[in-house]
Amino acid sequence: MKSGANRSACPPPLGLSSGPGSGPGSGLASRIARLKTPERIQDFINSLRWNFEKTGPTGRSVAETLRHGTAHCVEAAFVAAYALWVAGEPPLVMDMGAARGDVDHVVALFRRGRCWGAISKSNSPFLRYRDPIYRSLRELSLSFFPQYVKRRRKTLRTYSAAVDMRRFDPAAWVTHPGFCHEVIDALTAARHFSILARGGERHLRPIDEIEARSNLLKEYEP
Repeated sequence: MKSGANRSACPPPLGLSSGPGSGPGSGLASRIARLKTPERIQDFINSLRWNFEKTGPTGRSVAETLRHGTAHCVEAAFVAAYALWVAGEPPLVMDMGAARGDVDHVVALFRRGRCWGAISKSNSPFLRYRDPIYRSLRELSLSFFPQYVKRRRKTLRTYSAAVDMRRFDPAAWVTHPGFCHEVIDALTAARHFSILARGGERHLRPIDEIEARSNLLKEYEP
């Protein structure tokens, strides 16, 4: 993976053939070019089925995600960041770190004026799109806190600084044919900030049973 790439560079082509028999990815790639707003990008992300990783863990690039037509949160964040780049906005992402026993969540970031919003994919009802009304990344991450849960336990613990995907070689996350280990590892290693004050975890109240039941709703079934 090469870092320090030219930040003014245009987004690279996805390399998906558009000829006969080229598969669904080529049609999705052409749709990306027409996505001009975060709202439309979120609609597109929602149209991708959930990636259940039935054959093992995946960390697909933008091209591979479109080729398969499925995504989990990291893969969707890559696609959304790429779409923002194509639309003329910086391709920014943020990692949110979870307590042991739960998993991180990754979103694509955008700004309107001084406020942050997020494009997000989740198979549950709550860790989804955020309107650009948050004055800081901390405020944005806190909007996920109440329903970032494992059963009834609130598990969100950290959020990262915004990561500009232009710092990485596009071959590592836009067109890479395999698992994007290096970029995903870099997101995990990015500077993170604690959400809770020292000792704050012991004061967290579990979510109510009705909240826990609502969190069992799934957009897609395996």
